Amino acid sequence: MTAVNYNDLRNAILSLTEGEHDAVALMATVACEVHNSDERFDWTGFYRVTEPNILKIGPYQGGHGCLVIPFSRGVCGAAAREEKVQLVADVEEFVGHIACASSTRSELVIPVKNAAGRLLGVFDIDSDQPAAFTQNDANELSSLLTLVFANAS
Repeated sequence: MTAVNYNDLRNAILSLTEGEHDAVALMATVACEVHNSDERFDWTGFYRVTEPNILKIGPYQGGHGCLVIPFSRGVCGAAAREEKVQLVADVEEFVGHIACASSTRSELVIPVKNAAGRLLGVFDIDSDQPAAFTQNDANELSSLLTLVFANAS
């Protein structure tokens, strides 16, 4: 298994998204680049805040995702509701986990905000491997998302 080279990933994404402010365009590029950066990442994408306390599927890579997730349910809902990173080693132990794919074993979900502090959505990575994600993954991706979405509209 090859670990993500976060320096290369950051440089590629920042180069590809330079000057872009449209949140959906940014999400599509980030989802694609992150998904293809590591074989642990089986589903990689965004759920967008489209109305109060509701997330809807956004750009993603992988199999189908859930179309709508209320803030009150699942790992993505918890990340949006609490505006905190959710690093889940075993989704079966997460109370209220929503199984969009029965093969998912672990999950990393990061809230995504613009520079004004508005929650745009969450970035969700699922893995079919248990305990696939580390705190370093969470820290590196959180930092990257902050840079990319600072000027998003």
